Amino acid sequence: MRSTDPTPAPISDKMASGTASPTLAVQLVRLIVRYRTLAVFIGMVILGGILSPELLSLGNVTNVLRQASFNGLLSTGMTFVILTKGIDLSGGSILGVAAMVAGLLKDHNIVTLFACALGAGGVLGILNGVVIAKLRLEPFVVTLAMLTAARGVALVVSRGYLITGVQDTFREVGVGYVLGVPNPVIIMAITFAAAWFVLRYTQFGRRVYATGANEDAARLAGINVDAHKIAVYGISGVLAALAGLVLVARLQTADPLSGSGFELDAIAATVIGGTTFDGGKGGIGGTIIGVLILAMLNNILNLMNVSPYAQQIVKGLVLAGAVVMNEYTRRR
Repeated sequence: MRSTDPTPAPISDKMASGTASPTLAVQLVRLIVRYRTLAVFIGMVILGGILSPELLSLGNVTNVLRQASFNGLLSTGMTFVILTKGIDLSGGSILGVAAMVAGLLKDHNIVTLFACALGAGGVLGILNGVVIAKLRLEPFVVTLAMLTAARGVALVVSRGYLITGVQDTFREVGVGYVLGVPNPVIIMAITFAAAWFVLRYTQFGRRVYATGANEDAARLAGINVDAHKIAVYGISGVLAALAGLVLVARLQTADPLSGSGFELDAIAATVIGGTTFDGGKGGIGGTIIGVLILAMLNNILNLMNVSPYAQQIVKGLVLAGAVVMNEYTRRR
């Protein structure tokens, strides 16, 4: 009599038939998709090393990290803002205001210089947050207005002129080294570490995620949503000002047009790193990789003598690809 037993074949029989391999392949694909940003960065490093061995030289790596430091500081603040489902288009202009404050106070004590410049950035950032949170206006519109107004402040204060020369102590912030590592890179690393700790291990960080994930639910849970929105824009303003200080110390020149367009690179790095405009998703770890990807991409294109105009096209395609991948992953 023919057996009608529906019992499935033993696992060992399935493995013998070769059906375990697709499972491993699927797991590998899922791993790559999950850590797609890191995979892209590693791929870029390998490809860049093949195209130009100079890319991986110690001197070039140091230069790439130093150049990435300005975007790294801005992108850290942008991550806080985008996690709350906001956006900050004024970062580059706030950087310019801080640069002019540093230029005007170049002969003062460095503590006074830093306090005034960072304070100016914080005030402008908080002003963004107050208008957005209390008047319920769109972050895009508010920060776009601040972009224009802050740039105007920088130009009025300087009358459109550059301010050159800085004291030696301040200069070391931009051109000095500690154990062979450039000071701007150290400042960026400390900022990344502090932001990662805050978002991952503090109550404030958890509430930032909650605010972005569901604002109404966060309010019902007793979270002061308005205060957290104001705080993240304040953080963004302070970090933009810090980037301005590092830039002035590096170039030894305060330019009222400093930082023009920097906010776009910060948004790009944050989005490439996996922090989505939906809010409540992403983090500093991805932003770090996003900053490095943009810096590496710029470096590779420069070493290959690609036209600056064509570089804009490439960066636009990379950003579009990151958005598509993030949306695809979210829907899956």
